[in-house]
Amino acid sequence: MVSSLVIDNVTKQFGGLIANNNISLTLARGEVLALLGENGAGKSTLMNILFGHYVADSGSISVFGESLTPGKPQEALARGVGMVHQHFTLADNLSVLDNVMLGAEKLARIASGRAAARERLATLSSQFGLTISPDALIRSLSVGEKQRVEILKALYRGARILILDEPTSVLTPQEASALFATLKRLVTDGLSIIFISHKLDEVLAISDRVAVLRQGKLVFEGATREATKASLANAMVGREVTRIQRDGGSSEKELRTELLQLNNVSADCPDSRMPLDQISLLVRAGEIVAIAGVSGNGQSLLADVLFGIVKPSAGTVGAASPRSTSSTKKQSVARIPEDRQHTGSVGDLTVWENAILPRVSDSRFSKWGWLKRTNARAHATALVKRFDVRLSSIEQPIRRLSGGNMQKLILGRELSEQPEVIVAAQPTWGLDVGAVAFVHQQLLDARARGAAVLMISEDLDEVFALADRIAVMSKGRLSDAVSSAHWTRESIGLAMAGEALAA
Repeated sequence: MVSSLVIDNVTKQFGGLIANNNISLTLARGEVLALLGENGAGKSTLMNILFGHYVADSGSISVFGESLTPGKPQEALARGVGMVHQHFTLADNLSVLDNVMLGAEKLARIASGRAAARERLATLSSQFGLTISPDALIRSLSVGEKQRVEILKALYRGARILILDEPTSVLTPQEASALFATLKRLVTDGLSIIFISHKLDEVLAISDRVAVLRQGKLVFEGATREATKASLANAMVGREVTRIQRDGGSSEKELRTELLQLNNVSADCPDSRMPLDQISLLVRAGEIVAIAGVSGNGQSLLADVLFGIVKPSAGTVGAASPRSTSSTKKQSVARIPEDRQHTGSVGDLTVWENAILPRVSDSRFSKWGWLKRTNARAHATALVKRFDVRLSSIEQPIRRLSGGNMQKLILGRELSEQPEVIVAAQPTWGLDVGAVAFVHQQLLDARARGAAVLMISEDLDEVFALADRIAVMSKGRLSDAVSSAHWTRESIGLAMAGEALAA
């Protein structure tokens, strides 16, 4: 069997942290290798070494039998290594087409080659079910749409080794199936794939082999056919992972208190996101209502309306929902944003500063304009302990936390205030199975104490596991929210694609 990639005894250390500890892996031509591990397990570090963004302290990497020069991303690209990073590497002020062409075409050819590039991009978009406007500015796109651009950028450059990090998080079930079919055809033609996903069903369906990292070490490697969801989850976290599932909840008659209501809400946004078209929704105390849909269909704009960032052009947002960002906190509405890095936190501020950020003017943390640092640090320390945020110090910048730990801190910050209403947008996007279970339990606990939870999610496993009622958003319109038992994966996939959407 010809090896496309050989990673030989790679070690990488950051200060006292060993991110990769003597890791060796091979990837055969025409093979799909699934790479699993908790956030912070070392997956991203290993892939960044492969792609030349980091230089290993020891060990080597070869591609198609030739050694890869450390720290040379352009060499990796030239050898046919394509990578879709978990944290995107896109120019926000440029269009989708410009980002795809940038680095793949000589500067002198970008203007003259735009027509051909546009045609090729359209072909790739259609082939992979990754629809995106080539003229849209990156800064106007949602997190999910940016991931699509990263996938297309790698494919446009003719990758022979394709590294995919959570590639189906923005697709309907039907589109994910189509993508898998396409990947299998490409693998048959010799493409090698490293598939990073927290969706274990996908891993078992698409991969030939599985490798699991934990705390920087390779703790499992074997054929996928010999693995199970339980065995992989246990290998990732080092313990048995209990699947979180809602109980039956309250009956319709018991759910009397209406805490969040939208009546015929419409909204436009200057950054070209999908406008909202007469959205109506009711969320009551003690229930979780999920909004499912493919990214880019208006969900992020709806979240901004609910957070008070965007004012509706028509309709009303009811009782407990805010009209401004300041009133969000006063009216006991928790805000868990889609983008934890840029919207949910300030990366260069410390953990303790982020822990009090929305309430910095609260009398607990400030007086006469002076910050009560002792109180703030004590509050942050309590949140870190209660919500199991794993870090070295509350004095470290929050950007140094893994995605899962950053999300835990944001959850702690918002849920510790016992809010009446929780608006959670993509609450587990990019998290590992352990962190996902933790987040899900927090939302279910809030539901149990009587909070109204509105969850916007593109993960159907999450939607079906948590939601009492489900609505589907497509092209800025929202279906009726009906019992989760009413839906199947097939029917919800069709609704996400815009078919049979109940007004």
